[in-house]
Amino acid sequence: MKQFSEQWLPPLEAELRAVLAGNEPATAAHYGMIHYHMGWVDAEFRPVTLPAGKRLRPLLCLMACQEVGGDPVQALPAAAALEILHNFSLVHDDIEDGDERRRHRPTVWALWGIPQAINAGDAMFALAFAALQRLSARGVAPETVLAALQLFTETCVALTEGQHLDMAFEQRAWVSVDEYMRMIQGKTAALIGASVAIGGLIGGAAQGVDASLRRFGQSIGLAFQIQDDVLGVWGDPTVTGKAAGADILRRKKSLPLLHALNHPIHGDAFRSFLSRPELAADDLPEAMELLARTASYEYATQQMHCLYQAGLDALQEALGERAERSLLWATAQWLMHRQM
Repeated sequence: MKQFSEQWLPPLEAELRAVLAGNEPATAAHYGMIHYHMGWVDAEFRPVTLPAGKRLRPLLCLMACQEVGGDPVQALPAAAALEILHNFSLVHDDIEDGDERRRHRPTVWALWGIPQAINAGDAMFALAFAALQRLSARGVAPETVLAALQLFTETCVALTEGQHLDMAFEQRAWVSVDEYMRMIQGKTAALIGASVAIGGLIGGAAQGVDASLRRFGQSIGLAFQIQDDVLGVWGDPTVTGKAAGADILRRKKSLPLLHALNHPIHGDAFRSFLSRPELAADDLPEAMELLARTASYEYATQQMHCLYQAGLDALQEALGERAERSLLWATAQWLMHRQM
């Protein structure tokens, strides 16, 4: 997996920079905000070298393409489109969630205000489609480009549906686990599933194989979000770049919190805690104690591992006996043990 990343991250980065270039002096600051979010420049728009993030979605796309016998070079525009779309969603998520820091730096809206950050995110959304259209120049058949475009568009809609539900849940006292799963299907799993499916599509996967690849991506996407939920409560801020317990203070309906709210013995106490008019960092030890009593960490991690296994089962359907030797399998195993 490391060798694959080292081989394909540089051409992916080149594709991203080509799509997000922006060459007109009058709009230099507009593209500068986008480049800042991507980690290419500092707040003064001076070039910097920063960790690029996991680039999980584009790498899954390129891996899937290769695993079904395709050339990842052809999938680079789609990989870039998926990464740009993901980053568009992060710019807008930071605004909607009020997060002032991401990846150990101030967020775009925290530096330049909400209106400019919304506009920068909108530009990234449009440029994601521009990136996808570059598939034709790589020799991808028109019918395949159209199929990828259809799946990509459906995924964009799913992202907004998931984000809508996520924000709506913050205003509700109670949310069912089924409602939560529907939310993360749109918010996270749809894009990861599409990343694998589009890569398989470009690589020439048969219809049944591509469907299994998409199920693999969706299952690990669900597990990935639950893992984020766990890290949002128990993660190390020096690793995650997010304040400890931030999801609790926002009353975010993540899976550990939902499990605690529905606990037969301690659920009332946790509901009473979250119903307080104001929550502050000083209240977090009490919340952590209640979560420990409900064994919500254990419950969430068990669900996460079950979903990762479902993803591996789908991958075996897609690749047969080659599955356990595949890069996609290795990536799923790595994701199960991540800390950020």
